[in-house]
Amino acid sequence: MTQLHKRFTDDQVQVLLNGHCQGLLDRAEIQEILGIGKTRFFALLKEYRQDTAAFSVGYERHTPNRLSAAVEAEIERELLREKAIVEDKRLPISGYNYSALRDRLKKKGIEVSVTTIIDRAKLLDCYKPQKKRKAHDREVLTASIGALIQHDSSLHRWSPFAEEKWSLITSIDDYSRMLLFADFVPSDTT
Repeated sequence: MTQLHKRFTDDQVQVLLNGHCQGLLDRAEIQEILGIGKTRFFALLKEYRQDTAAFSVGYERHTPNRLSAAVEAEIERELLREKAIVEDKRLPISGYNYSALRDRLKKKGIEVSVTTIIDRAKLLDCYKPQKKRKAHDREVLTASIGALIQHDSSLHRWSPFAEEKWSLITSIDDYSRMLLFADFVPSDTT
């Protein structure tokens, strides 16, 4: 269904709302004629009652419907930068973070939606669909908190800006699954 301002003139909507205000027309009838829901009806009625002379159903877009070439180029640059990080086998990064990319663009004064960024990513081959993960079921081996602490370490280059790999050592309580300790160390030792 097309938008209200494309189907009816301001005068036509005003006549219907005026009829409702005078008790001549039922709300449900007006909704059916205009093809709108209850919430939209009451929003229009409120706007009509505030200023009948200035009432309009016209719509003016407040944001441009096309991005400038400079903005498109900046989005492309950031996506390619992200792609280089994702494809770097030395890093434990396997997917794109479009929200973080949006935040970086926002710091540069460029406001675009994540959906727009994903659309551009698909065109530039900078998109990986999220994998369906199976439910992770862990078997709890203990009957109380603190009875068993599981220690683990993981050696990675944790940042694209780091020059060397670091070990992350963690301690997790088996019963509560709470993270009790985590620290980066230059090398994994006993």
